[in-house]
Amino acid sequence: MSQDLARSTDKAVNQAVTGKTRIPGELGIWFFVAGDLIVFSVFFILIAVGNRDQADIFAQSRASLDLWIGVVNTLLLLTGSWFVATGIEKCRRGTSSRVQHYFSLAILCGLCFIGNKIFEWSSKISDGLSPASNDFYMYFFIFTGIHLLHVVVGLGVLLLVRSASKRYPLTKNDIRTLESGATFWHLVDLLWIVLFALLYLL
Repeated sequence: MSQDLARSTDKAVNQAVTGKTRIPGELGIWFFVAGDLIVFSVFFILIAVGNRDQADIFAQSRASLDLWIGVVNTLLLLTGSWFVATGIEKCRRGTSSRVQHYFSLAILCGLCFIGNKIFEWSSKISDGLSPASNDFYMYFFIFTGIHLLHVVVGLGVLLLVRSASKRYPLTKNDIRTLESGATFWHLVDLLWIVLFALLYLL
């Protein structure tokens, strides 16, 4: 058993030395991701504190949300992330000349998310609910609005990724660029999952 552990350790060291294992994308995107996660962590804490201090108001307001709209939006972003991850993997392997279609499908998921979110906001506003209604709806509109801005930026990034994926052959730098774009999109997905849990389920 100790010999197996030694072989595994040697293999990991050799991979590190030869550069076979690496962080996907450019280092800068990970600094951005870390910074964005810190900012959104503050948002998440504010929602959690509000839920603790105004439990009745938050529970009543949460009950007025359409859970299925949140579920559909979550599925849209998860599906979009799957398309992006599949597209990136095929770019790495060079196994598909039509890889840009995966990114097109991810973009479609993002556009449907935006449409669904606008529909939800319009419905709430028509019911007389707004950021001025109470703290829950203030957080709901502001934080989902900030996230929606991330989705819009993410769609712009995916358009660049789709364009870059058409190059042939793809260089290592091209792959890093594609991975950086995919990392941002996965961040958008992750942020929504936490917001969904705090706003729709908590």
